[in-house]
Amino acid sequence: MVEENTSALLDALIDPAILVDSERQVVAANKPARALLGEFQPGSDLSMMLRHPAALHAVDAVLAGAPCSDATFTQAAPVHLVFELHVANLPSRNSDGARAFCLLRDVTAAREAERIRADFVANVSHELRSPLSSLIGFIETLQGPAREDAEAQARFLGIMDGEAKRMARLVNDLLSLSRVEAGEHIPPPGAVDPSKLLAEILKSVSARADDKGMTIDLELPPDPPQVAGDADELTEVFHNLIDNAVKYGRTGSQVKIKVTRHTRIPDVGDPGIAIAITNQGEVIEPEQLPRLTERFYRIDKGRSRDMGGTGLGLAIVKHIVNHHRGRLIIDSDVEQGNTFTVFLPF
Repeated sequence: MVEENTSALLDALIDPAILVDSERQVVAANKPARALLGEFQPGSDLSMMLRHPAALHAVDAVLAGAPCSDATFTQAAPVHLVFELHVANLPSRNSDGARAFCLLRDVTAAREAERIRADFVANVSHELRSPLSSLIGFIETLQGPAREDAEAQARFLGIMDGEAKRMARLVNDLLSLSRVEAGEHIPPPGAVDPSKLLAEILKSVSARADDKGMTIDLELPPDPPQVAGDADELTEVFHNLIDNAVKYGRTGSQVKIKVTRHTRIPDVGDPGIAIAITNQGEVIEPEQLPRLTERFYRIDKGRSRDMGGTGLGLAIVKHIVNHHRGRLIIDSDVEQGNTFTVFLPF
C-alpha cells in the first residue's frame, strides 16, 4: 500500500515517475507516467508498462544492488520521442515495499536541437567549401598555367567574382538569421503600411518579371490597415517571397498578391491581415511543405544555387514572421499554384 504522502509527492513531479519493489513490480506511478505509459495494475511487472530492454536492464541493475543506473530509449508511436531514464536505489525500510525510484525525462527537443545544430554546421561548411575550393583552384591556375593567357584570365576572374558574391550572400543571410533569432522574443515596435511597402518592393522586382514575360497583380482591400512591425524586416520578408514567386514561376505566368483582413490569425487568435503571394510554378509535394523553412533545405539544390539562392531565405522569413507574432502558411495545388501566406497582427 502506497503511503498518501508518497503518492502526493509523486504526483507533484512534472516528469513521469514510477516506484517498483524488489521483484520489479510496480508499487506506484504518478499521473505523467500513467498518461505516457498507460494505467497499471498494482503488483504488475514493470515490463507491462515499460517495454524497452535498456530501461528494464537499468532497473534490474539497481534492484541487484547498484546505487543508481541510467538508460536512454526511444518511443516510436504515436510520435517519435526520446527519453532518459534515471533509476535510484531506495532504502529497504520503506513500508510500501518500494526498492527503486524510476524517473523519465523527455529529451526529444534537446536531441532535436543538437541534431539541428550539427546539421547547420555541416551545411555551412559544405556551402562554403565549394566556392572556396573553386577560388583556390582558379587562383593557382592564374598564378601558373594561365599567367600569360588573357582570355583564360577574363573567364576565370568572372567565375571567381560569382563564387565570391555567392559566399558574400551566404554570410549576409547567416548574419540576418542570427540577428533575427537573437531578438525574436521581443515584439517589434512601430507600425507599417503594407500597401506602401509592397508597392516599393514591386518596383524592384518588376524588371525580373518583365524579363520572364510575367505580370504581377496586387489586390488591396479598401483602406488597408497598418500592422505592428519593423519596416526593414517586413521588406526582407516580402521581397524574398515575391522575388521567389517570380524566380520559380513559369515564364509568361502571373504572380498574384492579395491582402485581406482577418478577424482571427491561425494559432494566434488576434485580428490582423493576410498577405498571400501566389505563383504558377512547379507543384510542391505535400511532404516537402513543412521542410521549406528549414535552413539550407532546397527542393532542387542545383537549380536553387544556379539562381543565386543560399537555402536560408525562407528560414529568415519564418523567424521574422515569428518575431512579428504572425504566422506563415504554405500551400501548393495544381490548379491554384503555390501560395505563401503571411498573417500579421494589427
